[in-house]
Amino acid sequence: MATALSVSVSTISRALSNHPSISDATKKRVNKLAKELNYHPNHLAAGLRKGRSNMLGVLVPHIDGHFFTMVVKGIETVATKAGFNILICQSNEDVAHERKNIETLINAQVEGILVSLARTTRDFKHFDKAAKRDLPLVFFDRILEGRDVNAVLLDDREGAYQSTRHLLSQGCRRIAHFAGPQHLNIYKNRRQGYLDALREYDVPFDEALVHTCDMRLEDGIQGMELLLKLPVRPDAVFSASDITAVGALQVLRRQGLRVPDDVALAGFSNELFSSFIEPMLTTVDQRCEQMGQAAARLLLEILGEKRQNVSPRRVLLQPDLLVRASSLRLG
Repeated sequence: MATALSVSVSTISRALSNHPSISDATKKRVNKLAKELNYHPNHLAAGLRKGRSNMLGVLVPHIDGHFFTMVVKGIETVATKAGFNILICQSNEDVAHERKNIETLINAQVEGILVSLARTTRDFKHFDKAAKRDLPLVFFDRILEGRDVNAVLLDDREGAYQSTRHLLSQGCRRIAHFAGPQHLNIYKNRRQGYLDALREYDVPFDEALVHTCDMRLEDGIQGMELLLKLPVRPDAVFSASDITAVGALQVLRRQGLRVPDDVALAGFSNELFSSFIEPMLTTVDQRCEQMGQAAARLLLEILGEKRQNVSPRRVLLQPDLLVRASSLRLG
């Protein structure tokens, strides 16, 4: 292009970026030829030359459900307003894949990474690579217990406490719990909320009523089948996820048991399907879009400060219990 117009490469570059030192006539000639050649400037390369990519990495376990889809929407809204694009990776709940995702994002020269851990993640070693490059990390929803990191979290204990307390207020006393992997904060805290509510109502804890699993549909089916084989079946189930609660609902229907009259159900996450099934599922809203926005804002704050050795910060969002037909008993 420079040869065709008999000008320097730097003149072409400045003309395309509308630099005031270039005359309007030259800008017009350059832009006309660029259009004819279907030329598009490489903004990423230009940014990297200035030491910036204007890209943020986002690493999630999956995006096939409502929660992470809405979190990403919240992240993108804030990032776009600040002039950033986002690069999304999925770990598919696999720590090995998560390690590769981190490498990919580092190699893509993102300026910061927002992370929700895979279910199988049990250490932080692969995140140390980012830290060594002074690449800021902000975790959301899922973190490992005992690690002090920048994070945006839901008060999962409070959400579980409210849900279990609601079941107790409906007269339920043998409340089972579908619990997720306890090395992850969200499931450990939801279990604690369940225990706290039982303690408040002086209901003895029964380990036989707790089914620890990976929070899949089939886990809910298997868990409910096991619970119904107990000498005294539960009169309610508080599940740490909506999808596992749906598995329980399938078994209860198959066995001819009424929900909520025979067994009340409550889930967690407010997935879209929770309000479409019959009966509609009582659940806890996680404020997913708000969580994404808060996580992006925290990362942008850290990028703006550019200070080393700053104490990690946490943002705690409050849950919202949505009481629906699956747990409401008449009288």
